[in-house]
Amino acid sequence: MIEEYLDTITNMENYADGIIVIDQEAKVVYIRQFKPDLSPLDERRAIGKSIFEIYPTLNPQTSTLIAAIKRGETTMNNQETLTTSTGETFQIIDNTFPIKQDNQIIGAVSVATFPDKNFTVSGINLYSDAVPQVKDLYTVEDIIGRSKETQDLRIQIGRVSTTSSSVLIYGSTGTGKEMVAQSIHSASERKNKKFISQNCAAIPATLLESIFFGTVKGAYTGAENKAGIFESADGGTIFLDEINSMDINLQAKLLRVLEERKITRIGGVDPVSVNVRIIAATNKRPSLCIQDGTLRPDLFYRLGSVTIDVPDLKDRLDDLPLLTDYFISLYNTSMHKQITSVSKEVMEIFKTYAWPGNVREFRNIIEGAFNLCDGDVIDIGSLPSYLLSEFNLTKPELEDEDAAEKILWEGSLKSTMDAYEKKLIQQAVSSHKSLTAAADYLGITRQSLNQKLRKYNL
Repeated sequence: MIEEYLDTITNMENYADGIIVIDQEAKVVYIRQFKPDLSPLDERRAIGKSIFEIYPTLNPQTSTLIAAIKRGETTMNNQETLTTSTGETFQIIDNTFPIKQDNQIIGAVSVATFPDKNFTVSGINLYSDAVPQVKDLYTVEDIIGRSKETQDLRIQIGRVSTTSSSVLIYGSTGTGKEMVAQSIHSASERKNKKFISQNCAAIPATLLESIFFGTVKGAYTGAENKAGIFESADGGTIFLDEINSMDINLQAKLLRVLEERKITRIGGVDPVSVNVRIIAATNKRPSLCIQDGTLRPDLFYRLGSVTIDVPDLKDRLDDLPLLTDYFISLYNTSMHKQITSVSKEVMEIFKTYAWPGNVREFRNIIEGAFNLCDGDVIDIGSLPSYLLSEFNLTKPELEDEDAAEKILWEGSLKSTMDAYEKKLIQQAVSSHKSLTAAADYLGITRQSLNQKLRKYNL
């Protein structure tokens, strides 16, 4: 959740002296002090602790971080004095704002400078060209799979890349919407210009407007002349992820820019012509976003001149073998292993599971299995417990070499599960004095047990 935004939040060394990210419970999930000589703090020991353990004198009633996670407040250029748990005291100028996902506050970030540094909020890395550019963007060749759904997606990308029309991408979480956006840019005439990605949910509307359009000196306290992403990406492409999380009033301003191809910096009066292609994305069907009021219909009509649906992994299961081989090769290289494949049992589970987290979840499962696998084939014992529980399997049962119910592959997942259930029932009946006791042990009714006894001819 918060981890997805850390790359965007934390690459601020040129602009800030320190960063703290907390979760909803005010526990530190990331902390970085760029001037340890001025703020001596053990960063590693701070992770997982309450912010009030790190800075005991912090007042919950006045803390800007608490205001961010509790009330969604943004605080700019707030000067305060902090005292660490070891007694060191120092002053900072603090800029704090909530981190949001799907319109829910999931944490907060504090970006701080010391008073001796000439700092402006428009210099924060969350703004425009300070966001690091991806050196090697994805191309259509990076979309793995040979299923009809994947082939159709590649064809759509190829066709859309020949124009400069706005594109609206719909896809569930983890399907690879930004990969699609980058592939469109990489195949277009804009490929040698900037591709700038901006998540619309992670930043409050007040800051997001500055990120979009830039500022002029004096627009507000600490504001300096700074280009926004529309100027920075001139000639290129802007990818707006979670467009439905953008403030509805800011959506109206975005629509005007799309219509007029001009922006005006905050605090400025002179319009600036811009030439950018907008690719937006949502993880919720646009029709539902319009219905619940999170997406303006007129903005949808402007963005949705071209729409692309990214298929869920469960709808392209034929791609699983290729995806498996791809990620095995990827992690063999990064982890210096020589894993060759997954077992038949594992592949059967892969093809049966619903994959709510899509390719992102699949990749994480392969990565986790690499950490646990001690051979050259990934077996069931290397899969996470939550996945095994979907099939009524647990790791202890699979890893215990002496277990009477050790599972043997029976040719299909259903046959294997039936054989396993039969063994458990036999074991329960033989080790209990009555069918009622056996049913209680198995956690089922006696009637259900009788049905299963008949099913397996026991």
